[in-house]
Amino acid sequence: MEWTFNEERWKWLNVMEGEEVDVDSYPKYQSTIKKWLENASLRESNHLHINTEEDGFESISGSLIYEQKLKDQNEYQLFHYFLTKDFIITINLNPNKIKNMNTADNAIEGMLLMLSELLNTCIDNIDKFELRLNDLFWKIKKKNSINRLEEIYELRHEALVWKNFMIPFEELRIGLEEAFGDIITGQKEFKRTTKKMERGNMLIKEYMEEIDHLVNFEEMVSNYRGNEIIKTLTVITTLFTPVSAWGALWGMNFTFMPELDEKWGYAIALLIILLSTLAVYLLLIKRGWTGDTLRVRKKNTFFK
Repeated sequence: MEWTFNEERWKWLNVMEGEEVDVDSYPKYQSTIKKWLENASLRESNHLHINTEEDGFESISGSLIYEQKLKDQNEYQLFHYFLTKDFIITINLNPNKIKNMNTADNAIEGMLLMLSELLNTCIDNIDKFELRLNDLFWKIKKKNSINRLEEIYELRHEALVWKNFMIPFEELRIGLEEAFGDIITGQKEFKRTTKKMERGNMLIKEYMEEIDHLVNFEEMVSNYRGNEIIKTLTVITTLFTPVSAWGALWGMNFTFMPELDEKWGYAIALLIILLSTLAVYLLLIKRGWTGDTLRVRKKNTFFK
């Protein structure tokens, strides 16, 4: 399907895979378009090629992933493009996603409008991502667990996907500036698209920093609790040392064992064990080695 804009000063041809492009309609770019079509059929990932060999007839061609599913790497939407200052050819692009093309003065500005429209979906998803991240902040405070850590790393992976998604858009924007220079740098749509990319990249960067802080926080809590467990086990082992020592001593079966002949022998022996254990416990408290291990955990706290 072909559209013309701005009193037929530039046009946009969009074809689906398998449909032919009449290269004879573009005599100045005939050989370049043929080569692009041959390569486009083999492309399954992002690609960019800039041709500035002849002044006044610059072109940019390539492939761009404009939709990416988070659960599966192979679930994505890819379109191919060929751009000059007078026309755009696209393959496999859903035209329903592109609006307001009639406001563009030339094909370059039309391409920028395309990028801007396609970026809207990404930024909308980033806004949804923000809600999930904010919800996770409070989940961690209310009830922290290994499931929360799993959620953190799922969000971290998603942020990396969006960051990776934005890179080819940024590359194409810089490529447009490289190929067409002053023709586009002063245009309103170029500045608008640039700001939209900067906004998307800024959001991703800030959210990734927040996720890194969450990861560091979880590591700190995990280390604290791990140390607390070791400390608790150490205290328990120390407290039972007198019992173990006296038990081992009595298990030797000496010939002379006074506690067997005395009426209160076992009572006195148990009293010695309790007093020894109490003495060890008081020593631990005095040294401050028990810490918080004997305190009950409270809700909505991180370490108590």
